[in-house]
Amino acid sequence: MTSKLRSRVRKRARDCCEYCLIPLRYDALPGQLDHIVATQHGGQTRYANLAFACGHCNSHKGPNVGGIDPVSESLVPLFNPRAQRWAQHFRYEQAQLIGLTASGRATIMVLAMNHPRRVSLRQDLLDAELFWESFRSL
Repeated sequence: MTSKLRSRVRKRARDCCEYCLIPLRYDALPGQLDHIVATQHGGQTRYANLAFACGHCNSHKGPNVGGIDPVSESLVPLFNPRAQRWAQHFRYEQAQLIGLTASGRATIMVLAMNHPRRVSLRQDLLDAELFWESFRSL
């Protein structure tokens, strides 16, 4: 993967995780490029298949492309930041992320987006009025 491609993906994401929206400059974990469809599932290393993710979301997502919706108990695709709008699948209640769709709920579960440490980080950013800047373009 070229540094130019990495830079383009990061710029498109405005230096925020495209899954949980945490601004990466406030996260102790470095940002990473995520293959939305993992290479082991035939995904290619190209701009349209890459998302910028925090280390937490990316490490939990791994090669997963789907998960179980805790409401319907059905297997559903995970949120795809290239094909779907974040605000149609998620919303925040303060620092807690809420899934609005089956894919949103499954993504929250698979990526452990409401892990206590992540909620605590988001609350710290909210308290310092540094978190909502991520929502500018939703």
